[in-house]
Amino acid sequence: MMSIGKNKLPFFSIIIPTYNRPENLKKCLEFITKLDYPINRFEVIIVDDGSPQSLESIINYFQPLIKLKFIQQKNSGPATARNNGVSQAQGKYLAFIDDDCEVTPSWLSIFADGFAQNPDAILGGYTINKLKENIYSEASQKLVDYLYSYYNAIPEQSKFFTSNNFAIPKLIFEKIGGFNTTFPLAAAEDRELFDRIYNQGYQMIYLPKAQVEHSHYLTLKTFWRQHLNYGKGAKHFHQIKAKKKLTTIKIEPINFYVNLLIYPLKSELEIKNIKIIILFIISQVSNTIGFFFNELDNL
Repeated sequence: MMSIGKNKLPFFSIIIPTYNRPENLKKCLEFITKLDYPINRFEVIIVDDGSPQSLESIINYFQPLIKLKFIQQKNSGPATARNNGVSQAQGKYLAFIDDDCEVTPSWLSIFADGFAQNPDAILGGYTINKLKENIYSEASQKLVDYLYSYYNAIPEQSKFFTSNNFAIPKLIFEKIGGFNTTFPLAAAEDRELFDRIYNQGYQMIYLPKAQVEHSHYLTLKTFWRQHLNYGKGAKHFHQIKAKKKLTTIKIEPINFYVNLLIYPLKSELEIKNIKIIILFIISQVSNTIGFFFNELDNL
């Protein structure tokens, strides 16, 4: 990190949407307390998206340890939750993670360093699957890794980040209108946001050292459902773009899909990676079904 006086370090608001995962949220907050960033230079804003169980005990435990705000809303989805969190944010910069993520100690310091060099950029970090033994979780993260390698091949000219690990100046977030709240689930709302950011000419920079570990447990059924929802979200994303620009659906070139299928083999030719390729194929089938044969309103 650059040698900046502690009192001159930028103030961050960390936004965490949460729904019915109290144990995950507790671990997430535990790792935030271990950040190497000065405790008086950030706040944490938790937005409860209508969880059926109380989070009061967790909030009461962490409020003496970090500057913590707690917001409750009726179940409306993570896009609305993040926007509601921003509405209460005091930070010059916003940092977004999900409740099933655990930050590394230098996470916020690396973002601060990035903003010191590029104060008006949008910064994205690298997400690591913590559940290595779960083949479905591993395949899901490998898909994201491939998208990052494709869209962010030149880090200073990046085009896509996921919503569980990025930072943005608050003024820019508000200027572009925040997340589109017509997305009810975590399905392409980040894709739409960053497409809007990129097309409005803002610089996006990928900082792979700004890392979080992701613990999203999946089964074959939930993996299928996840990518079905991604397909539904992608359809809604293209509908929004069509209404604004009257554009047709853009399909990636064939080499995008060929490289996607061989991507797991770039590490090692082993049984695990063969299984991941099969899951990649399943994900694309599920995504296609979600896109062409389901309506977002039926989510």
